[in-house]
Amino acid sequence: MGSEAAAAHRAEAALLDGIKLVSEVDMQRRNLTLLTLFATLCATPQLWAHEDERAGTAGDERPGDERLGEVRFPISCNADAQREFNRGVAILHSFYYPDAVKSFTKVTELDPSCAMGYWGIAMSSWYPLWYPPSKESLLQGRTALERAATANTKSQREQDYIAAIEMFYRNFEELDHKSRASAYEKAMKEVYRRYPDDTEAAAFYALALQAIADPNDKAYPTQRKSGEILEKLYVEQPNHPGAAHYLIHAYDYPELAPRALDAARHYGDIAPAMPHALHMPSHTYIALGLWDDSIHSNLAANAAAKKLGWVQEELHTLDYLVYAYLQSGRGRAAAEMKAKIEAVAINEKHTLGMDYAIAAAPARTALEQRRWADAAALVPIVSTFPGTVAVTHYARALGAARSGAIEAAQADVDKLTELRDTLSNGKQDYWAKQVEIQRQTANAWLTWARGQNDEALKLMRAAVELEDSTYKNPVMPAYIQPARELLGDLLLELHQARQALVEYETSLRAVPNRFNGLYGAAQAAQLAGNQDKAKLYYAELLRICDKADSERPELRRAKLFLAAL
Repeated sequence: MGSEAAAAHRAEAALLDGIKLVSEVDMQRRNLTLLTLFATLCATPQLWAHEDERAGTAGDERPGDERLGEVRFPISCNADAQREFNRGVAILHSFYYPDAVKSFTKVTELDPSCAMGYWGIAMSSWYPLWYPPSKESLLQGRTALERAATANTKSQREQDYIAAIEMFYRNFEELDHKSRASAYEKAMKEVYRRYPDDTEAAAFYALALQAIADPNDKAYPTQRKSGEILEKLYVEQPNHPGAAHYLIHAYDYPELAPRALDAARHYGDIAPAMPHALHMPSHTYIALGLWDDSIHSNLAANAAAKKLGWVQEELHTLDYLVYAYLQSGRGRAAAEMKAKIEAVAINEKHTLGMDYAIAAAPARTALEQRRWADAAALVPIVSTFPGTVAVTHYARALGAARSGAIEAAQADVDKLTELRDTLSNGKQDYWAKQVEIQRQTANAWLTWARGQNDEALKLMRAAVELEDSTYKNPVMPAYIQPARELLGDLLLELHQARQALVEYETSLRAVPNRFNGLYGAAQAAQLAGNQDKAKLYYAELLRICDKADSERPELRRAKLFLAAL
């Protein structure tokens, strides 16, 4: 069997495996639901102080609709402080850090001797899965721990929790972030070992594992270890916000995402008052190509974020909506979300999440719909984050190259080189790598525009290899354009349909149900004479676009092809 035929055979087998995987996901979800129900009926409450106090329930003296999930974290503070502390931990588990700080601050006001209130402030000053804390946040956390040292710590367990987070803040002027995160993980491992029945020790240790995990290791050993802890916790306590939330994060990779589907289905119901609880399930939905689920998730999250005035989450969810609407053929809806991003008033310090959404939405809108002139005309945003500035120059370079504007494309490729170097010099290795992928991709298409086809393919394959070695940051719903999908596009331009089909199918296994991936695979199969596969992919494209709000030319061609059979 020739190499091309063998590759096609492997791709077809993988496609069948993917169909089988969907069935397995549904079966796993049903089984886990039954296990969860059984555990709920049989679980014995932990015999700790204040075990009847739950965050966000009627005894909380909070609005009746503030549902945050069930947290029982007994501490040696007065009853009012205990109630507020449970609430703060529940908020912390859903990553609403500013409000968590307010809640833990209130704990210290209700009971000034409550050392764990200061622990909570320190825990809420570090965002383990987002980005390293600023110097201001580090000082806030360390100051809180200094206050904890002078407060009343009545139990060894509380002392252990405080000592663990102290490892992250200790000597932050001299020690790098990675070393301090690792020290915290080791300390939390000991807390988890000493208190094996402590729900919060399990949850926070599992999160600590994720904070030090190497996402470039495609075997994901640390993430899997975290997931094993959380799967057990999720079955035992299905309404715990951290169990569901961190389980989704542990498996926030294409290869692992099916294992998070049940938690994704339930997290929004566990803590509907938290915007991030409503949004986070969409990470799993996008990884599985479930566009309607992602849209519903982010519409709810966006409304909640807007209600609370959480601008970063408002913009973040809008970017996710732009992406999901585009994949399901709803260009008008995507344009509406893009317009909403442009209309958001930002009266606070910009974050990476804010600026990424502002840059990514117009880039996606133009490139996903192959509006090359629109992409080439995008105006770069003003941002202190070079990785977000690069997004616009990447889109401009691709748009200019596909439009034949060689000089303009070269200028943006040069800018990408400059931004990559800035990030490298600043030791921002992840974002330097992402910009290098963009630079190589843009340069490949620029080289194609110059008629140097063999060199263009070489550059594009190098970009694919580099992207395969890295991972998608949670700030983005997906790469602006998957490199392997663009390799398929380039091969089609060079009339190499069979090779293009292999690349499209490989890409679809990593990012299923993408509009351009499905259309590219259908087109490549049709040109390669594989009518059965062309039928399969055109039909799937029409299925995911059953709510399309505009007649894109790709959908017209799909309908014409299927009608002619």
